[in-house]
Amino acid sequence: MLVNNDFSDIVFNRRSVKVFDENYKISNDEMLEMIEEATKAPSSVNMQPWRFMVVQSQEGKDKLRPLIRFNVRQNDTSSAMVIIFGDMKCYEKGEEIYGRAVQEGLMPKEIKDQAMGLFMPAYKSYSREKMNDVVKIDGSLAAMQFMLVARAHGYETNPIGGFEEDQLAEAFGLDSEHYVPVLIIAIGKGEYETHGSVRLNPKEITTFK
Repeated sequence: MLVNNDFSDIVFNRRSVKVFDENYKISNDEMLEMIEEATKAPSSVNMQPWRFMVVQSQEGKDKLRPLIRFNVRQNDTSSAMVIIFGDMKCYEKGEEIYGRAVQEGLMPKEIKDQAMGLFMPAYKSYSREKMNDVVKIDGSLAAMQFMLVARAHGYETNPIGGFEEDQLAEAFGLDSEHYVPVLIIAIGKGEYETHGSVRLNPKEITTFK
């Protein structure tokens, strides 16, 4: 349930929170609601390559702890650690995604057929390196949206990139050739005094041509 509709507060007051109320648990229903809202993020040709794993049990967190380097506070106190994986074979969902768009009257069948004919051969021909780039860019868009959605639900988050990338998928029973980790997001009720941070001046990082 949304408890904060203040766009400026959600976006500009977001902080990376590293300690949470360890007694607070987010229900599966609300977690699914937040994930549904997060997946309104854009993705290349709408292939939606993000796959979410919500690590919330003690057993799951114990398995995750040795794989996240110096991020154990977040793991031990958060309501959940949400691992976002990129599906390297996301194009296998293409027919389902575009087919449903036709069924729901969102797209004419001829447009669907034309689109599928254009991008499906390209996706199937991508090198592993190229597909890795695609799923990580798209997965990062969903990750950012998930963090903002979480604030709208009254929670705080911490994006985590420090983890054993080559071990994470297999540790949770996934094929590492099929699924690549994008980001881990700790989520919960914040119990941590954050400090402000600076950003580079836009004039330093922007070029107009």
